[in-house]
Amino acid sequence: MAERIVQLVLHYDGAGFSGWQRQPGQRTVQGALEESLGRLFDTPTAALGSGRTDAGVHARGQAVGVRLPERWSDVRRLRRALNAVLPRDVWVASAVEMQQEFHARYSAVSRRYSYYVGTDEEARSPFRDRYEVAFEQPFDRGALDAAAVHLEGDHCFRGFAVLGTAPAHDDHRCRVLEARWRDRPGGLVFEIEANRFLHHMVRFLVGTMLDIAAAKRPLADLPRLLAASDNQAVSPPAPAHALFLDRVTYPRELYAGDT
Repeated sequence: MAERIVQLVLHYDGAGFSGWQRQPGQRTVQGALEESLGRLFDTPTAALGSGRTDAGVHARGQAVGVRLPERWSDVRRLRRALNAVLPRDVWVASAVEMQQEFHARYSAVSRRYSYYVGTDEEARSPFRDRYEVAFEQPFDRGALDAAAVHLEGDHCFRGFAVLGTAPAHDDHRCRVLEARWRDRPGGLVFEIEANRFLHHMVRFLVGTMLDIAAAKRPLADLPRLLAASDNQAVSPPAPAHALFLDRVTYPRELYAGDT
């Protein structure tokens, strides 16, 4: 009988983790999940994520692939059992059986992130500043929309990535399906969906667009950065704690069943 594979969709508060990827001596989301799976399955079990999130970054749509022992035939039962043993800052939102060819990272067709910016006084509230960045300076709202327009389509994002984190042969090209700023009560949220993301890419983009909106640099810098061969001219990355991985999308034919 072929081993079954399940996709888990995780929510987690990244504040207490040193990112997704397992690291010796560090508390990570992957480490916490694999420890919980090992307790349930009574054997070491790998959990393959759709991608790495940095320290402090949150998720409400991190997809994870796990191979199941034969006795765990009910994915609903697995979800309930995991949520009973996982730490409080990690929660399994759904569990669904996938086809054998499913790979959490390489099968993904797109990933979607959002970044939260607070523009009112209450953005400093302890109930908000854990999950958004307070932006307390005059800014041009229209400049944010104008900047986001430049991002959609296929571009090289070498100017918005940490140097050396991608292989030397990588072309650093990403296909951005959507990039937009949306108004919300108390502030703004930047939403972006692409086939792939580079290390710190969203945070570099947000930091640069906020500098443009605050008149610290011209809008013309953004297309120049998209043509840059390194990240020397990019603005500092926006803080990690306001970034969320919202969704990972896979082809429908990879789903074997529903929760």
